[in-house]
Amino acid sequence: MATRKPKKTAKAAKLTKPPRTATGKRSNPAQLAAAQADAQEGLRERTEEGHRAAGRTPPSQKSNKRSTGAARTIDDDLRDFVGPVTEDEKLLQAPGQSDSLPDFRRTDTWRVMRIMGEFIEGFDNLAKVEKGVSIFGSARTAPDDPQYLAAQQTARLLAEAGFSIITGAGPGIMEAANKGAKEGGGHSIGCNIELPFEQGANPYVDTLVNFRYFFVRKTMFIKYSSAFIIFPGGFGTLDEAFEALTLIQTGKIYQFPVILFGRHYWAGLLRWLQSRVLAERKISAGDMDLMLLTDDPAEAAHAVIEAYNATTAR
Repeated sequence: MATRKPKKTAKAAKLTKPPRTATGKRSNPAQLAAAQADAQEGLRERTEEGHRAAGRTPPSQKSNKRSTGAARTIDDDLRDFVGPVTEDEKLLQAPGQSDSLPDFRRTDTWRVMRIMGEFIEGFDNLAKVEKGVSIFGSARTAPDDPQYLAAQQTARLLAEAGFSIITGAGPGIMEAANKGAKEGGGHSIGCNIELPFEQGANPYVDTLVNFRYFFVRKTMFIKYSSAFIIFPGGFGTLDEAFEALTLIQTGKIYQFPVILFGRHYWAGLLRWLQSRVLAERKISAGDMDLMLLTDDPAEAAHAVIEAYNATTAR
């Protein structure tokens, strides 16, 4: 006698529905791939916008053709991928996602040596930085934007106080900070990162270090900084802010100021942290005090200088 299959309950049917994105789109592999492509294109457009606002042709729009000499090639042998493949993507590719790789130079063992070399290059170039401040923010911020001018002034004040200014070397807020460092007679440093497109460095960088791997670059920001100043920005800016806060919270580094510049911009995030994350005890009340908030370049610079002096006096 044939047995009937039990009917799915309404609850079970609900569980089989895919989750939705933050904008309400039903999730599936094709949608996620399209979202990633859109996200990368948006990043490229924002970066190019920052260069154009400063009166420069974006490096990604310049021709890289050469009549003689070595040509830059992208190693995309590790997967069937349309478009440039970064070293980070190749490193983070899960085992089993590629065919057999007979060339030792394309193995994780070889990459470990490349990573070691990148750490060494970073340490060599930045070894003399004793008073550094990393400044983060959007690449699309134009030179006439109040936040650009505030970043420039903040960096100038810190440079005049003997601090080196470290940025991601790109346009926007990064350019403003490097420019302010030059105006204040300080050391202007740019830590550039390999992206799927050519980002380029702003013209106000004295020492430029190029990185393939995000985690190596992030180590340099933390190691050589006495403070982080976080201007309005996107995912990358948020990543740097929460990286520092996590390291301070877990005791991995001694507390240094993490300054959120722009009260209006950060207000929504802080309200959510207070009303949801803290209220549900995912963090403690003391964690909220790890962040400083200001709209004043002089106030931001004073907080950095005061914290540095207190640390060196110990």
